[in-house]
Order: sequence, then C-alpha cells, then structure tokens
Amino acid sequence: MNKRPVALAVFFIVAGVVGWYAAFALTLEKFTTLTDPSEALGCDFSVLVQCRANLESWQGSLFGFPNPVIGLAAWIAPIVVGVALLSGARFARWFWVLFNLGVLAALAFVVWLISQSVFVLGTLCPWCMVTWSVTIPMFWAVTLYTLETGAWPVGDRVRSAAASLYAWVPALTVGSYLVVAVIAQLRLDVLGSL
Repeated sequence: MNKRPVALAVFFIVAGVVGWYAAFALTLEKFTTLTDPSEALGCDFSVLVQCRANLESWQGSLFGFPNPVIGLAAWIAPIVVGVALLSGARFARWFWVLFNLGVLAALAFVVWLISQSVFVLGTLCPWCMVTWSVTIPMFWAVTLYTLETGAWPVGDRVRSAAASLYAWVPALTVGSYLVVAVIAQLRLDVLGSL
C-alpha cells in the first residue's frame, strides 16, 4: 500500500456525494409521504418507476426507520476516506479490511433491495437506483484494491489477478448494471411499459 490511490480517492468522494444526495432526496420524499400522503412525489413517474411503493413498504424501513437514513450516515464514510487519502493519509491493513467489509455489507443490502424492488414490489425507485449505481462500482473498486494491495492475506496469484482486474472496474460495473437491467426487464418488462 505504498502508492497513494488518487483516482480511487476521487472516486470515493464523487460516489459518496452522489450516494448521499440520493439518500437525502429520498429522505425528503419520505417526509412528504408522512406530512401529506396525498401529495405527488417528485420521484413517481409511473406505476413502474416510482419511490412511493418502496418508501411505504416494510422493506423501505427494514430496521424500523426509513432506509435512506442509513445512506445519510453511511455515504459520509467514503467521502471522509477519499479526502483523507487525497491529504496523504495512509490506512492500516485492518482499516481497509473493515472498510471493505462495510462496502460488502452495503452491496449485500443493495442486492436485497434490488430483489425486493423487482420481485416483490414490482417497481424501480429512481433514487434507489442512483444508490445502487454507486454502491456496485464502490464494491468492485474497494475489493480489488484491497486484494491487490495485500490488505487481505491472499497469495501472489490472487493479488496479481486483482491488479489486472482493477483496470476493469468500469467494465465490471457495466456488466453488473446489465445483469440488473436484464433481470428487471425479464421480470417487469420495463421497455414495454415505457
């Protein structure tokens, strides 16, 4: 972990800001549903593309409070880590392992939310999709970085493979988006409903 990862740091900041903004916008929409349930939400575009169904479902408050509150708190972490890296901070292996585990937990939560949106609620929440769109590349970038730099105790072949794949984070991200899009299309017929 000798070389300062400037591009990764900038990505953390941008992804954190985008994710935080999506969580903030969704939180405001949740306030609207609470203060005036009859008011139209700015993120409700159709029966298929909307926030209301997600916000008003039990899945939208999995831990007893609205899920966007998790985003308001959690998206600060990559922003802080990105700024610290740009400032020259160096983190211990244990920090990178814990950060990677946090990002893995975020991805697991996002995968669960995608499955609930597509298979149970039958909707695509725009602000949720913005969150998905930054969580997925965050997972790929952090995981491959931590494998490449030796934060995880893996062999040289795994580190070398991670180093090679690291340049492919954009392609892995697009591939992940395509998987979600194909699943949504097959289940919801997104294109037919537009």
